Amino acid sequence: MVTLGEGSTPLLPVPRLSARLGVELWVKWEGSNPTGSFKDRGMAVAVSRALDRGAPGIVCASTGNTAASAAAYGARAGLPVVVVTSRGSVARGKVIQARAVGVELREIDGSFNDAHLEARRLAEAEGLVNVNSINPDRIEGQASAAREVLEQLGGVPDVLALPYGGGGNTVSYARGFGETLPRFVLGEAAQRRETFATAIRIAEPVHRREVDDVLERSGGQIVSLSEPDLERAWRSLAREEGIFCEPASAAGIAAVEAAGFRDVRVVCVVTGHGLKDPDAV
Repeated sequence: MVTLGEGSTPLLPVPRLSARLGVELWVKWEGSNPTGSFKDRGMAVAVSRALDRGAPGIVCASTGNTAASAAAYGARAGLPVVVVTSRGSVARGKVIQARAVGVELREIDGSFNDAHLEARRLAEAEGLVNVNSINPDRIEGQASAAREVLEQLGGVPDVLALPYGGGGNTVSYARGFGETLPRFVLGEAAQRRETFATAIRIAEPVHRREVDDVLERSGGQIVSLSEPDLERAWRSLAREEGIFCEPASAAGIAAVEAAGFRDVRVVCVVTGHGLKDPDAV
C-alpha cells in the first residue's frame, strides 16, 4: 500500500455558523490530508493498484489538487507522473506542490475537459494508468470519507453538502454511505468556466449522469452560487470558525446557506486547505 497517512480527518462542530444558519452544522475537514485535499484518499488506492499491476507511470488531468496528490503519491511509489492542465488555470500553491516532488507538467490551450481528453489519450498511447476519478480505484478510496462520517457522527446526517466540480466526490460519498443516503446538496459555481474558485472551474462535469442519479435517490439538489456567495462563505468559515480553506471548498457552506435549511443535522465536506490558493486571499 502506497500511503502518506491519508484519511482519519476530523469532523468538527462549527457552533457560530450553526447558530447563524439555524442548523446543526459539522465540517469534515479534508484539508488535513497529506497534500491538503480530499484527493489523497483515492490517490493512495489508485497509485497502489497501478504499482501492483506494474504500470510504467501515471497520468491525470487536473485543476490543481489532483496534480499535487498524484505527484506526491507517484513519488512515494517511485512512478513517473504526467499531469495535463489548462494553461494558466491552476492555483499557484498547487503548481508548486506538484513541481516540488517532481512531475512532468504539460499545459495545453483549452478547458479542463480538453485536458481530460488529452490525459485519456496519453494513458492509451503510452500505457500509463489514468488516476482521474474515472478510475474506479479513486472512487473506492474516496468513499472511505463517508464511512468515517458515519463512525464519527454515530449515524447518517440529514444533509451532506459538497462542492460540485467534476462530481467524483459526490459519487464516492454515495458509495460510502451505501443504501441509506443523506440528502445531497451540491454547491456549484454559476460561472463554471471562469469562477475564482479554481478547483471547481470545470465547464462539463465528468460524472454528471451519476451525480443526477445520486440526487434523485437522495432527494438532493444542486445550488448555483454567485461569486459573492462563494466568497462570503469562504470568509465566514475562516473568520467565524478559524478554518482556512481554498475558495472552492466553501461551496458546500454557501449551498447550505442558500438552501435555507432549518433544524437539521448537516455535514459539510470542506475539501482543500487555503494554502492551496494563496493568491485568492
